[in-house]
Amino acid sequence: VTTTSFTLNTLWVGLGGGRVIDFKAAVATAPGDIIIGGLFPIHEGVEESQNLSAPHASQCVRFNTDGFTQALAMIHAVESANRSPVLTTLGISLGYRIHDTCSDVTTALRASADFTQPTTDCGGGANTSTCPPPIMAVIGASSSEISIAVARQLNLELIPQISYASTAIILSDKKRFPAFKRTVPSDLYQTRAMVQLLSDSKWTWVGVVTTDGDYGRSALDSFVSQATASGICVAFKEILPNSLTSPDGKSAFRKAAATLLRNPNVKVVVSFARPTHMMYLYQELRGWGSVLGERVWVASDGWSSSKEVLGEMDLLDIGNVVGFSFKRGNLAPFHRYLMNLININDVIGNNSFLKEFYSLPNKSGDPGFGSSFIVPAKILLNNSHTNVVFSVEMAVSAIAHAVADICSKKDCKTPGTVQPWEVLGALRDSCFEMEGKSYTFDQKGDLNLGYDVTVWRSVRGAINVHDVVAEYHPINNSFKQNRIFNDGLGTDVVSVCSPSCEPGKFKKTAEGQHTCCYECINCTENHYSNNTDMDQCLSCDIKTEWSLEGSSGCTHKTLEFFSWQDGFAVVLLALAALGIALVLLVGALFLHHHQTPVVKAAGGPLSQIILLSLVGSFVSAVFFVGHPSSLQCKVRQVLFGLSFTLCVSCILVKSLKILLAFQLNPDLKDVLRHLYQPYAIICLCVALQVLTCTLWLVLQSPREKATVFPTTVLAECDEGSQVAFGVMLGYIAVLALVCFACAFKGRKLPQKYNEARFITFSMLLYLMSWLIFVPVYVTTSGKYLPAVEMVVILISNYGVLSCHFFPKCYVILFKKEHNTKSAFMKNIYEYSRKGITDSRSPPFALMTALYTLGILSNSFREVVTRNAFGSHEDCHRNGKPRVTSAADDMFIRVTSLRNCSPNKCSTQFK
Repeated sequence: VTTTSFTLNTLWVGLGGGRVIDFKAAVATAPGDIIIGGLFPIHEGVEESQNLSAPHASQCVRFNTDGFTQALAMIHAVESANRSPVLTTLGISLGYRIHDTCSDVTTALRASADFTQPTTDCGGGANTSTCPPPIMAVIGASSSEISIAVARQLNLELIPQISYASTAIILSDKKRFPAFKRTVPSDLYQTRAMVQLLSDSKWTWVGVVTTDGDYGRSALDSFVSQATASGICVAFKEILPNSLTSPDGKSAFRKAAATLLRNPNVKVVVSFARPTHMMYLYQELRGWGSVLGERVWVASDGWSSSKEVLGEMDLLDIGNVVGFSFKRGNLAPFHRYLMNLININDVIGNNSFLKEFYSLPNKSGDPGFGSSFIVPAKILLNNSHTNVVFSVEMAVSAIAHAVADICSKKDCKTPGTVQPWEVLGALRDSCFEMEGKSYTFDQKGDLNLGYDVTVWRSVRGAINVHDVVAEYHPINNSFKQNRIFNDGLGTDVVSVCSPSCEPGKFKKTAEGQHTCCYECINCTENHYSNNTDMDQCLSCDIKTEWSLEGSSGCTHKTLEFFSWQDGFAVVLLALAALGIALVLLVGALFLHHHQTPVVKAAGGPLSQIILLSLVGSFVSAVFFVGHPSSLQCKVRQVLFGLSFTLCVSCILVKSLKILLAFQLNPDLKDVLRHLYQPYAIICLCVALQVLTCTLWLVLQSPREKATVFPTTVLAECDEGSQVAFGVMLGYIAVLALVCFACAFKGRKLPQKYNEARFITFSMLLYLMSWLIFVPVYVTTSGKYLPAVEMVVILISNYGVLSCHFFPKCYVILFKKEHNTKSAFMKNIYEYSRKGITDSRSPPFALMTALYTLGILSNSFREVVTRNAFGSHEDCHRNGKPRVTSAADDMFIRVTSLRNCSPNKCSTQFK
């Protein structure tokens, strides 16, 4: 501990109980028209006293070269301002009175009493020779805690105070500190810059170390609140005691070091501690370089330029240091001033701090530095921090410009003409220049210039703390010219509580844990996360998208329908096309042979209507393929229903014709024959189906429907009313059943005319196929459901085509000898001979049936009707009835057999 050398100034301070004592303080002074006060931490603390019987001034200990350099920066700035045109043109000068705060609030308050006591004792600053000149402004202090205490005292006289390093957020409150200003940004911006750096570096799991006091706690609260808002978690908060000599001081440092070592995942530590506290903390961590070597220390402006904190350690012992420091200026004039300081005897004579600095023992232990000033000059140069010196110079420049504004309007040489509150008002409105740039205080009294981001580097054993790698701009909260990662710092440092959750997972935080500590849980089905560290999974649009568990994106569902490219569809379409072609060929063949007995027996014009209806039915099958639309859904069912109803109606007419020809009671034959109107029956049957389809389309028509499955979307037709769909198919089934019943009764017709067997078989095939269709249709789902109905339609169409037309085509093309009337009559003759012995099929009924089927002419039927049961014996007459065709002649011969005995007429048809 060194002994302080000082000049004596007696300060009278009123204490409680009316007692007045004096104390002695070391000062540095210089005369001037306007006197500026200064408060600097020239010593690191005060000596603890065990005697608390009476108030007394504590002894300052541990000379602080950094604080002394700051005081010299103020002296140099005042001398430079006195030489500047700002003051020389007005003929005024600035003086100063600098006190040592000894880094202690109580000592700082005793010193600041010197700035307010003369005004009080001398009656408001009257011109009295016994009173020292009043202080118009104060520069300092360095610590926020001291500045807060001093500011409350200076507020009593509204003496403006400009701090060059105090950054506590509370000092921006002008209601509580109206006279306080500063040339550095508030900690609000420093903590914001730190949080932005952590966010950019993806460091979300950090620790905080700070010094107890107003500054440390204010910075801690601001950092924690902003970090939490940005998703950064604070793993631990270590608050170091303000007093290094307190009983629990060492244990606090050991506890902080133990906390750091217990949290190896915390690779980044933010520190708002004082330089001395960081030095003690690093000493506790000495020897743990293997653990600390990967750690990044984010240093506040309080110690970001103080490489002394390392002591004898190296960066390898503690890790990387990223510091935030105030903006800096040109130090060359100040360095020249320090080198020439030995020759300025006047300054030395009025500066007790400089005398004490010279009296410090050198490294060899000898008292003083001797006659050479080279060694102490280097020490001062090494402890001159560019950012702090620049801030001090800006404070002096601001006061100089404010004084110049006042003195340009009044005579400032007369004592008492300028009051401190006038200087305060001028500071609020003045604009001053430094190194070609203009500066002004904002509404909160701050100069928010941003920060320089520095990285400590070890170059050949020397620590460089002034390597600026980035600039922080508080306006847009961003960094400019960021070389931090380009220089290799922090590229491998990962400071997170839990690893990042990859896309496809989300963070699940346990109750009571930090939000940065979580589990990575896979997203469930139909949910996804496409970024890292998402708090929750996003939902897929389940109508069109799907995803597996743990997916990072959604997959579009496959649209399924019975497409044109499907192999099964190609086969069915080919069969439908073949069916249309066959129908057209059969139609053309029947038109060409429309006068032949085979075509007439097949129904004549009705066969063409049946073929036309089959074309419509085959075409309706095509609408079951492809992406369904509402129009397509309506057309395919209605077209099939009407087409096949027309087909079955024509077949029904043919069945009724057979029934009329062979099975009805002869007494009712004439009556029913008059009621039998084929085309009217067809129109009536089709009209009922048209009514059904119309009601279906109007009330609840078929429409397109999308059925959503887990991974697919099925585009299909919703038939609308299932009842109407069933009625349509049931109506056709009823017609088919009637056809089947009527045709079954006509199964005894001669072979050449036997349509009944084909009708029976085709209707039976239709009914069986649709009976099978119903349960299959009800129980089947998927894109092949339309194919089921399509298959049944094709079976029904081919059944009609094969049973009704292909045998006739075979006779027309390959059995032409059977497609003649004589061939037909021969078959009738054979059937009639069977009918002679079989009373159930009389020949006359056969004749009527042949007429009904269109084989015999009407005139010949009337002749036979009159004579078939006459009294004459046709087989013995020489003359023969008049006939109109070979068929009529054959019929006469056949009917004549009724009255001939087998012996007489055996040779009739030889």
